Amino acid sequence: MARAIWKGSIAFGLVNIPVELHTAVRDSRPRFRMLHARDKSPVKFQRVCAREGKPVAWEELVKGYEYEKGRFVIVSKEDFDSAALEKSRTVDIRNFEKGEEIDDRFFETSYYLTPAKGGERAYALLREAIRQTELVGIATIVLRQAQHLAALEVAGEAMVLTLMRYAEELVDASEYNFPQAKDVRKPELEMARMLVENLADKWDPSQYTDRYRENLMKIIKAK
Repeated sequence: MARAIWKGSIAFGLVNIPVELHTAVRDSRPRFRMLHARDKSPVKFQRVCAREGKPVAWEELVKGYEYEKGRFVIVSKEDFDSAALEKSRTVDIRNFEKGEEIDDRFFETSYYLTPAKGGERAYALLREAIRQTELVGIATIVLRQAQHLAALEVAGEAMVLTLMRYAEELVDASEYNFPQAKDVRKPELEMARMLVENLADKWDPSQYTDRYRENLMKIIKAK
């Protein structure tokens, strides 16, 4: 089994279940490097000062926050350390929600939560409780010094933790103009509904493949 990227516990109330976090998704898209066309050597990218036009060494770099165009405030390592949350090793479940009430735009990257040694029975107990109630656990977890909102769900025999966006990260739909349904005529709606229902099928992700990636890999292999 692959090495865990995080070890800790699920905590809610007086319950504490030791778990490990593992990758649940992978990026299968081909990756490319920039090469010098003449001799096919990899190209190195330098950090160049925009004002002087000269390369800058790592030890001369600082991080700056652009609070208005062209104006920055320097943020030091001490500032980042001061802002960092206490390194918690818990998936802290705040409450449980109905999954259908959560906007899909909130969901980001998913991970498997596996039971650590000694936590198997408690893990299975929580998993089945979540399965039967059909609820989603909303939790917080600290990864790489940043606090993330996360959803705890059941997928088969596994519990899956999906990192979520915070409310302020979603763009309000009111910023755009969408057509109203008042101008839709009933016969047109019935015809559109029939077309939709004719394409209704059971979800089978294996029938959908990335054809662009497949074509690209065929070209790469042929070369």
